[in-house]
Amino acid sequence: MTSNLHRPRATRALPGDIPRDLTLVELTWREGEIENWVRFGRPVCGRYLDRQTRLLGFAPGSIFAFVRWASNAYGTVVSRLDIVSAIGPGVAFQTLPFVTPGGELLLHIHGWPKVERVLQCIDAVEALAIDPADVSPDYWRHLHNRLSVSQEPHPYTRLQHNAWLKRRKVLS
Repeated sequence: MTSNLHRPRATRALPGDIPRDLTLVELTWREGEIENWVRFGRPVCGRYLDRQTRLLGFAPGSIFAFVRWASNAYGTVVSRLDIVSAIGPGVAFQTLPFVTPGGELLLHIHGWPKVERVLQCIDAVEALAIDPADVSPDYWRHLHNRLSVSQEPHPYTRLQHNAWLKRRKVLS
């Protein structure tokens, strides 16, 4: 039997007022079975498709964290967290389940202990009064690399954030 757990549903007709250059994320919430949510990010639009499914749209260049969790009668079968930079038209991207068309993966972690560690790092960034959506993409890559090899990541600092904001201003 084939599972649709990791595949997005067939493309649905979207409301005409959703711009086509957005990265769309399909969120599903069936308590204790499938729980997909966005931990942080700034969606520019959102629509409920039904009682359990919602669609969020992210503008090109925006960063968001997408958490996927699923279980069956035997326990947890999926625990993943992806931090993604939304892409614009004509830009190369990686595909992800439930993300259309895809995005630039800054962090991809699976397994609950590592997912929980990323969530703690996000909490630490928020404790600095910094929106995680504004954090340097390089930090998310650093976090991915360190956790992938079971090493302790360096904490994100206000000094690092200020340097990123200045660099971003110069680049734009």
